[in-house]
Amino acid sequence: MADSADDANATEHAVDRILADGVAMVQLLGPQDRLLRVVEREHPDVQVHVRGNEITLTGAAASVARARALVDELIAMARAGQGLEPSDVQTSNRILRADTGERPSDVLGEAILSSRGRTIRPKTLGQKRYVDAIDENTIVFGIGPAGTGKTYLAMAKAVQALQRKEVDRIILTRPAVEAGERLGFLPGTLTDKIDPYLRPLYDALNEMMDPEIVPKLMASGTIEVAPLAYMRGRTLNNSFVVLDEAQNTTPEQMKMFLTRLGFGTHMVVTGDITQVDLPQGASGLRLVTRVLKDIDDIHFAMLTSEDVVRHSLVGRIVDAYSVYDEQRLAARRERDEAAEFANRAERRSGIPRSGGPRDHLPPRDSRGHQGPHGTQRGRS
Repeated sequence: MADSADDANATEHAVDRILADGVAMVQLLGPQDRLLRVVEREHPDVQVHVRGNEITLTGAAASVARARALVDELIAMARAGQGLEPSDVQTSNRILRADTGERPSDVLGEAILSSRGRTIRPKTLGQKRYVDAIDENTIVFGIGPAGTGKTYLAMAKAVQALQRKEVDRIILTRPAVEAGERLGFLPGTLTDKIDPYLRPLYDALNEMMDPEIVPKLMASGTIEVAPLAYMRGRTLNNSFVVLDEAQNTTPEQMKMFLTRLGFGTHMVVTGDITQVDLPQGASGLRLVTRVLKDIDDIHFAMLTSEDVVRHSLVGRIVDAYSVYDEQRLAARRERDEAAEFANRAERRSGIPRSGGPRDHLPPRDSRGHQGPHGTQRGRS
């Protein structure tokens, strides 16, 4: 009987009217109703009509209720002054479908940093949990594919901590490893040689702070951008330290970096374990996920393709490569298991799978000649 009641409720026709008071409709619906189109795509079985500041939802009762929850969250974010993008609508609907008990307006409404007219905030549920982990732990590992905001959010938290005077300095570092290309000897001074590896960190800093202030802070040592090799032998106190591209550290480099931790310091380590550029492929980031997984005050934030905030195609590319890698690993496991099975069968039978080149020859006598069936004999 309960199932019949649920089915009846799901198919029952419903009309719901929402008054978006105190909100500029262009902010809520987007230019040329761009955001409204996204709402319609997310809920194709609900008809959405807008007249003035009234939004009418028509369709099956259950579908209308889900669409109503999404629209309510978008109105709450707009009232809070948050600029809405199509990705915010999609992410909000994904959070509501996940039914985690968290409101999209709370997840997406937390501003980390405001600079030059832009506000940096988490864009997905995974990013929100990553940012919360940075607040709650001394060392955080942000692991995930390209475009998930691992480094950008970590640097935003570093700038926030510096502005709040929670730390005395920011240290940004990454290993100087070529991404699959041999660049040879670069011209110029040592700074000129390492700058290309650190350029992404400089670019992010200039986006988050006044570009005129950044050189002064670097000259005073308040902000330091350096290759990982410069960390050896140091103790980093009262600092916010970000290690980027950590998948390209060796196990020895990762241990060296983590043991630089001093009093009052927070560390964030970011990387993508599917993009290792080391010649031998022995990634310190892969190893540390097993070595330190059970230690308190260390958190591993695992971001996925659902947390990608670049072009929507990036998420699909990440998923496609993940499927390919899983198939390749499965095929390798099958080959290894087949080889192991053949080896066990050979050991049980005691018969080699293939004989040597001389197995067909008869034994030789004491003088090195072949037996009576051979063709060579000694002289009489």
